[in-house]
Amino acid sequence: MKKESLLFKITTNLTFWVLIAIVCGVLLGHFNPEKGQQMKIVGDSFIQLIKVFIGPIIFLTIVLGIAGMGDLKKVGRIGIKSLIYFEVVTTFALIIGVLAAYIIQPGKIDKSGLDIEDASKYTLGPTSFNWLEFFLNNFTLQVLVFAIICGIILTYFKKRQSAIEILYKASAIVFKTLKFVMYLAPLGAFGGMAYTIGKFGLHTLIPLGKLMLTVYITMAIFIFLILGSILRYYKLSIWEFIKYLKAELLIVLGTSSSEPALPNLMHKLEKMGCSKSVVGLVVPTGYSFNLDGTAIYLSMAIIFLAQLYNVHLTFGEILTIVGLLMITSKGAAGVTGSGFIVLASTLTAIHKIPLEGLAFLLGVDKFMSEARAITNFIGNGVAAVVISKNENEFVDPEHPMDLD
Repeated sequence: MKKESLLFKITTNLTFWVLIAIVCGVLLGHFNPEKGQQMKIVGDSFIQLIKVFIGPIIFLTIVLGIAGMGDLKKVGRIGIKSLIYFEVVTTFALIIGVLAAYIIQPGKIDKSGLDIEDASKYTLGPTSFNWLEFFLNNFTLQVLVFAIICGIILTYFKKRQSAIEILYKASAIVFKTLKFVMYLAPLGAFGGMAYTIGKFGLHTLIPLGKLMLTVYITMAIFIFLILGSILRYYKLSIWEFIKYLKAELLIVLGTSSSEPALPNLMHKLEKMGCSKSVVGLVVPTGYSFNLDGTAIYLSMAIIFLAQLYNVHLTFGEILTIVGLLMITSKGAAGVTGSGFIVLASTLTAIHKIPLEGLAFLLGVDKFMSEARAITNFIGNGVAAVVISKNENEFVDPEHPMDLD
């Protein structure tokens, strides 16, 4: 009876099916690349379907959070604390990326054995960073700003309570619908992984395997050392936190994007004990301004290219790179290929590393996007916990990380 109960629990668990789907996607992409590439529409369709929910969930969560808080000074304080936290942690991420690249030296390899992709669309266009363009291309940020304005207006609304009740009902309907849509997550993970392996092939990992291994090791160090230490300060375990979000992390792994797991992340953080207002403000903002994994990758990629071309960077130039990436890495969200545009703009600014070096990274970049997305995802979850704890807006449930 116990065995049957355990088997039933496993086979009805979303995490189990997502994991199976990822394995099947890898196998299809490897043994039948053409068919694997055709699965792109499956992965993309799931991501687009989830994106339909992102706007309403961010809007409802933020408006309800601000209106329920009723204290605009508190809203401003949480916003400022979040941005300061993002900058501090991102700086650590950039420094760790640079140090790891210099210690492991992934660029000390033979260029002649590398696959060269066409990088002209990143190197021939404008490489300067434009904040207005960043905002106009970032839907999450647009919804965030609009929701904050609506939340502030609602706090002055005479019939505020009636409006809040309607919004709460709408929020419940959205999350209930999302719960059913998430049953399609295995299909999304399967399609995304089958396309990636079918398109780029496992063979492309060999020439740049050292860089990939360095990136994955560095991001693991950042998660368990930096983010783990932050959670430990608040008497929480990074292992338990990751275990709690395992289903969402597998979706991120399968789709190579943290966006499909955004709605569930916000929901689970609330169930874990974070207040709705803090989650609503911190997580969407973090998706644009707290890209720890992206920061690590960008800093390592520049040092990798410097080593590849035997370019010596002075300490001052390294500080310049870190400073530039602290600003421009914020633009590596919401726009396809924006990470390479950020790299191109940084390389242009220091005038020492050839821009064509980006061509060596294109073939293997897709395989490192999973590490970036997972690190960004965990980093934003930890940020919400930290700000909630700091604001005394965290209510410890009886079993904090044993919730479904």
